[in-house]
Amino acid sequence: MRSPATDLTISTARADALFASSLQRSDEPGPAQVHQAIAAALAAFGIQGCAARVAQAYGEHPETAVPRMRWARATVTRTPVTRTPVTGAPVTRASGGVSAGCALVPGPRQAHLSCAA
Repeated sequence: MRSPATDLTISTARADALFASSLQRSDEPGPAQVHQAIAAALAAFGIQGCAARVAQAYGEHPETAVPRMRWARATVTRTPVTRTPVTGAPVTRASGGVSAGCALVPGPRQAHLSCAA
């Protein structure tokens, strides 16, 4: 049986991070602000920590959690994943990233999500 963690997709992780961020719908954020908010939340809480904050919000305030998650998912859908430029430098454990195809997927200290081409 697969664990719930293996069912996470990039979009789900990004939506959870946006949900857990301090960014508000009323801010009418642009793509750069969305990326920055996602990166900040992932750096602060990690993927599992963002998911835990979503769960906590649904348990404590479901009446506000539902519309916030709808907004987060719609915003993530409209905001494409940025691509990390490939430098050609070898990826090592010391760099904090892992190789994923032709792109570097950053480690926890470089929290943004990238998509391999």
